[in-house]
Amino acid sequence: MTAEILCIGTELLLGNITNGNARWIAEQLAALGIPHRRQQVVGDNRDRVIAAVREASQRCRVLITTGGLGPTPDDLTTEAIAAAFDTPLTERPEVWADIEAKARARGRQLSASLRRQALLPEGAAVLPNPTGTAAGMIWSPLPGFTVLTFPGVPSEMHAMWEATAAPWLRQAGLSQGVYASRLLRFWGVAESALAEQMADLLEGTNPTVAPYAGAGEVKLRLTARADTETAADGMLAPLEAEIRRRAGQACFGADGDSLASVVLEQLRRRGETLAVAESCTGGGIGAALAAVPGASDVFLGGVIAYANAVKEGLLGVSALDLERHGAVSDPVALAMAAGARRLAGATWGVAVTGIAGPGGGSEQKPVGLVHIAVADALGAWSEGVRFGSSRGRHWIQTLTVGEALNRLRLRLLAS
Repeated sequence: MTAEILCIGTELLLGNITNGNARWIAEQLAALGIPHRRQQVVGDNRDRVIAAVREASQRCRVLITTGGLGPTPDDLTTEAIAAAFDTPLTERPEVWADIEAKARARGRQLSASLRRQALLPEGAAVLPNPTGTAAGMIWSPLPGFTVLTFPGVPSEMHAMWEATAAPWLRQAGLSQGVYASRLLRFWGVAESALAEQMADLLEGTNPTVAPYAGAGEVKLRLTARADTETAADGMLAPLEAEIRRRAGQACFGADGDSLASVVLEQLRRRGETLAVAESCTGGGIGAALAAVPGASDVFLGGVIAYANAVKEGLLGVSALDLERHGAVSDPVALAMAAGARRLAGATWGVAVTGIAGPGGGSEQKPVGLVHIAVADALGAWSEGVRFGSSRGRHWIQTLTVGEALNRLRLRLLAS
């Protein structure tokens, strides 16, 4: 009664696109209590897709595919799946009518190639696409085996899953219990230190706790299995409470939270606002904040100040501080934070100035050194942080964004 995931697309094999679809589908299967044992990626090659589908049909109850449902010649998924079971394709009038309606609504010309998307194997049910033109299918070409196809566009796949696929899977009797999952997020603690702190909890079998590390952020995935959703959630609640108690302020959120969303909500509850001044991150902090819906009621704006002339002219950094201490220093970071706050009329100002590399470092100020400042009406605080140079410029910039937001979060908690 297991499921498999087959992702189709040469761009995935070449690494041009990160395969986030497989991860998302795996999470959805786990939430439905459907075990899956295998994931596979094949390129846009008809024979290889046919072989992969035939092999999967001998192993699993449900095969879920993504990619290859578009109108171009390399979109071969539907044709290959039909060929795998020697079944002809037929045009579905309702699918073509949907494609026509969407094309008209978007002011697009109907091309002959779009008609390919209306072809499905005989006997297959349509898996409607509410947002795009690439419909999928739910088809059982063999007893005890069903294939569900989705386009590779994540937003379209998500909508199709929630509207049609998930209800079908629930009704198919594939679930082995109900799974509940919770993702706790941490900053300012190493994965090894957190794992040591939670060592006894990591040994549990139901619920389970699994650590994951990223760029500065550490995550703990909590998963429980029970007969009902209520029972599974009830198993997670005391475990989450215990982890939060042990971790303290290092745990900044859960599930879809980010440092940016948490900081914005803190400020929103206080009726306060924020402005930023960035040198080495080139707008990364502002981008993280602006990515959160509704950020504009709290985040007033920012200044990207790489050149010293911009630091002086816009943010009010003194030429004397720049000469005496250099652009990468506490006095300059403090002045930048205060300047951003003053310029925007914000309650809080956050500033970063550092050396992201790969060049520009020295023995006194190596690549990876960043000064982070936070300012409010009572004063400003700054500290130099050394992220090291071994993982490159993007790593340093990513950690700087997270560390700056986390320092503001902790300052808000303390005030």
